[in-house]
Amino acid sequence: MVNTLGPQYSPITPIFYPWIFISCDFLSLVLQAAGGATAATASGNQTLSSDGGYVMLAGIVWQVFTLMVFGGLCGAYFQRVYVNRYNLTSSATTVFNSKRFRLFVAAVTVAYTTIFVRCVFRIAELADGWKSPIMQNEVEFIVFDGVMCLIAVLAMTIFCQGQYFPEMQEKNKAGRPDIVRHSSSLNTSDLEAATEKTTVVAK
Repeated sequence: MVNTLGPQYSPITPIFYPWIFISCDFLSLVLQAAGGATAATASGNQTLSSDGGYVMLAGIVWQVFTLMVFGGLCGAYFQRVYVNRYNLTSSATTVFNSKRFRLFVAAVTVAYTTIFVRCVFRIAELADGWKSPIMQNEVEFIVFDGVMCLIAVLAMTIFCQGQYFPEMQEKNKAGRPDIVRHSSSLNTSDLEAATEKTTVVAK
């Protein structure tokens, strides 16, 4: 998305987005998995079980912090793009003004918001331990956990980037010049030489 609309408006270099935020998300998942495993194997040890819960809580807090930073960077980027909307390239202007792209951005925003709400709920749920009142409330769990995930999945499934933001795939293909160079280097003489070698081996 950043490469399509204009990387010059991004607060950070576009390549850093996946490196930074996937790494942060991975760390969050590791903490949550480690905490969950510790709590699950506590075998009646309340101290160990509580420690596992705190590790899980740390992982979720880190995830919320990461989401906040990511949301701030995205907000700053789109604010800059909007301010400079009349200076965009023709292709970027076409994408920016297209209804499909705006629906895709809206879907991503909905997915981001629901996952953020779900993570904040998980913090409140684990903050008072495994027997907190929030954790015992099944209706709240269904609404703020299951329903939030369902909305996020539906938003990204219905308004998938293949249909609503095909420029993403085109940019990915354009970003692989090695494939183009490799295919273009297979000229007619190379193919003829390869055919001769095959014929000789066959004989």
